[in-house]
Amino acid sequence: MAGAADTSILREAVIFLGAAAVMVPLFSRFKLGAVLGYLTAGMLIGPFGLGLISETEDILRFGEYGIVLLLFVIGLELQPSRLWALRQDIFGLGTAQVVLSGLALTGALLLLTQLSWQAALVVGLALALSSTALVVQYLQEKGELNTREGERAFSILLLQDLAIVPLLIIVSALSRVVDPDAPTGLALVGYSVAAIVGLVLLGRFVLNPALRLFGQVGTRDIFVIAALLTVLGASFLMASFGLSMALGAFIAGVMLADSPYRHELEADIEPFRGLLLGLFFLAVGMTLDLRVVLENPGQVLLLVVALLAVKTIVIAAVARGFGTPWDKALPMGLLLSQGGEFAFVLLASAVAGLLIRPEAASLFTAVVTLSMLVSLLLVTLYRRFAVARAPAASADGLDGPEKASPGTVIVLGYGRFGQIVTQLLHARGLEVVLIDTKPDQIELSQKFGWKVYYGDGFRPDVLRAAGARDAKLLIVTTGGAWEPHRLDAVRQTFPHLKVLVRAHDRMHYMRLVASDIDLVVRELFHSALEVGRIALRELGTSEDTIEAITEEYVRRDNERLALQVASGDIMAGRDTIFRPGHGWKPENPETSLGEVPPAEPVSR
Repeated sequence: MAGAADTSILREAVIFLGAAAVMVPLFSRFKLGAVLGYLTAGMLIGPFGLGLISETEDILRFGEYGIVLLLFVIGLELQPSRLWALRQDIFGLGTAQVVLSGLALTGALLLLTQLSWQAALVVGLALALSSTALVVQYLQEKGELNTREGERAFSILLLQDLAIVPLLIIVSALSRVVDPDAPTGLALVGYSVAAIVGLVLLGRFVLNPALRLFGQVGTRDIFVIAALLTVLGASFLMASFGLSMALGAFIAGVMLADSPYRHELEADIEPFRGLLLGLFFLAVGMTLDLRVVLENPGQVLLLVVALLAVKTIVIAAVARGFGTPWDKALPMGLLLSQGGEFAFVLLASAVAGLLIRPEAASLFTAVVTLSMLVSLLLVTLYRRFAVARAPAASADGLDGPEKASPGTVIVLGYGRFGQIVTQLLHARGLEVVLIDTKPDQIELSQKFGWKVYYGDGFRPDVLRAAGARDAKLLIVTTGGAWEPHRLDAVRQTFPHLKVLVRAHDRMHYMRLVASDIDLVVRELFHSALEVGRIALRELGTSEDTIEAITEEYVRRDNERLALQVASGDIMAGRDTIFRPGHGWKPENPETSLGEVPPAEPVSR
């Protein structure tokens, strides 16, 4: 009989998933973010915590592929034209941040430690780099990656990835170990440029044609293979020239941003990205050597404070110099104030070059890890403080819904969506009670002759005052993907009241339907259909064909949505989606798509 199977890998996987399953929801519940949950979970199960996992180096290396996949997905959403528009932020703001932060930290290290100027310069430049994985994940969680400040923060991170080569050249130049086989600085720069140009050419002339070929096969597995091959191949090419793997994946993503298959690539990569990125943060938490912290608590604390303070001040000042207002520049400085994963690479190179001792590298590794934890806490606390202190429009003098006359319909939210809905109801002669929580919106509406009452319409007492016992319909036009449980108390208090809800997106729709909300409408669905209809009309399509296409799309979409709601899987029914290269003809020959003229070539 065969011997017992080796369950060590399975045991570690169970520990990883168990720790994440406990800590991530806990930290998310208190609005501290999933990243802090992963880092804390790693500290608990690591060799310097409970000791459930002893080996961290291989896990950290494997987890770095989460950063690679993250940058690839971001690249897919960033077209070359948009990247070109960010060039000033990347090369201006980003370069200024690395240089000024590196010099400022070098000066701080010379004051606070006994390091030589060479060692202080190398460590200072290493600490000047921020954590791409941590910052981008935070911005994605908050939905701020595509804001102006989010783009500027990402531009700085992208320049930091590009800065790896010159920083390694500096470490090599200052090294006390002469390696005759090491390439010169000029050669490294040449290799880097060649690698980037080669990757761009491969993306344009090889990847896109290959994806078209894979699309004709129509098998999902081949797309998963193609997506992983693209990411890992680009990463391998860059790593072969001593560049950042994440930078290679990002460039590959940008090259495919205009591809009609980019959404499918993103969907196939997403599960791997989430798991590996979580594993990376777990591994970073595990690398925190608590012995170093306990042996040098004062020095570690001083260095962490100095790192966060210096980078926050420098980054905020640089961002302000590039036109960012102070109220946006300061949180940007806090968000980028931590050390990053590439500091580990530069510290290891400094040890190999005999610039610092291994003990010093362990000390600064602990500083970097702790700075990741503390910077996220500081950003969270700052934002809560800023929101609490932010001057808001006063609700004083605004009427509550208790002063409203009874109406047939109660509408929650009187923004641009609610205004359209309400006007249709008024056209029918219905009495409507309008409720909103934004005093400035209420005051603006009054100028146009609309009476809007102030209150939180998700509270039963507010709706009772608004006459919900006699109303027939409650319409919720509030924006955002709010949680359906906010309506539970209302529905229990007023079971007779029909509820019609505006859904933020497909996922929000699925959650609302799963909560048995009476009527749910996706906010952009019908306007998007109308844009498509207009586009077809402008391209010379007959009205019969437009109607047939629209009806078929709606039928397929409803079918797919029903499958998604029933299974809870956003990927369910994906085979019903209209795809490039796969036309559709209605059964009625009078509405044959053969009458649609081919698209005219775009003149350049």
